[in-house]
Amino acid sequence: MRLPAAIRVFERGWLSCNNILLTGANDAGASAVLVDSSYIAHAAQTVALLRHALAGAPLDWLVNTHCHSDHMGGNAPVQRAFGCRTSLPAGEAALIERWDDREMLLTYADQRAERFAYDDCFADGDRLGMGGLAWEVIAAPGHDPHAVMFWCEAERILISGDALWQNGFGVIFPRLLGDAAGRDAAYAQTRATLERIAALPVHTVIPGHGAAFDDVPAALARAFKRLESFEQDDTRLARHALKVILIFSLLERRRIALADLPGYLAGVGLLTDINARFLQLAPQALADWLVTDLERAGALKREDGAIVPLVGA
Repeated sequence: MRLPAAIRVFERGWLSCNNILLTGANDAGASAVLVDSSYIAHAAQTVALLRHALAGAPLDWLVNTHCHSDHMGGNAPVQRAFGCRTSLPAGEAALIERWDDREMLLTYADQRAERFAYDDCFADGDRLGMGGLAWEVIAAPGHDPHAVMFWCEAERILISGDALWQNGFGVIFPRLLGDAAGRDAAYAQTRATLERIAALPVHTVIPGHGAAFDDVPAALARAFKRLESFEQDDTRLARHALKVILIFSLLERRRIALADLPGYLAGVGLLTDINARFLQLAPQALADWLVTDLERAGALKREDGAIVPLVGA
């Protein structure tokens, strides 16, 4: 995938999001900007990748598409390493200030992040200069109610975060959690975000996970089809979310003993809440189904009485 020289993508695995480094002067004086900092377990690698790419130049600015742990988990280490300004989507600011573990899906989801400070915020319709290019901030609620994307009209490039991948999009957590209003709005917001992407003359999408791609109509068709499936049956979304959350934890832990899995599932608040609301499976039955389904999908394997991941970290 050919991108302008000012844009460099560090494609990471599924435990960490992709990092997008944009270099080149802009009106705000920032000559090097990082979009998303990945998961805290990979923070040292993120800093090393940046140091190598910058070759001694400073990192001036860190921006986040949203504040899930795999996108902002490296914020504090990157800030310490580079002393960079940090900006967030406006809707995430109060959440970061409160550092609400449950709402941020941290230990509630068996995930981690180090608390960090931010300098300012941006919102839908704002214009940012990154990599010598002009980018429009576009609200992208669905996976996260406060998420944004960045659209460069001149290059027809969309930095989509978790709003659109080549094969789908991020779990629609607001449909599974939170108050009734948030649950009721989640599918419509996801659809509106996809429709907003479809209305743009996008040539290239740089997603939060996976490789950059240019067959945007095909990716959107797959995304709409997946959304329709969830709209028809909430349990499909619930089952998808349970698998995603378990694989995320497995990527960090590297292995979980099969004998320990029912107890592990019962001890993770997000997993137990989704199961109780949508499936009502006993811990052993939930464990058996998850292992069988993820094994069939090629996402994990059984090894010496444990499960280990087969997807990349």
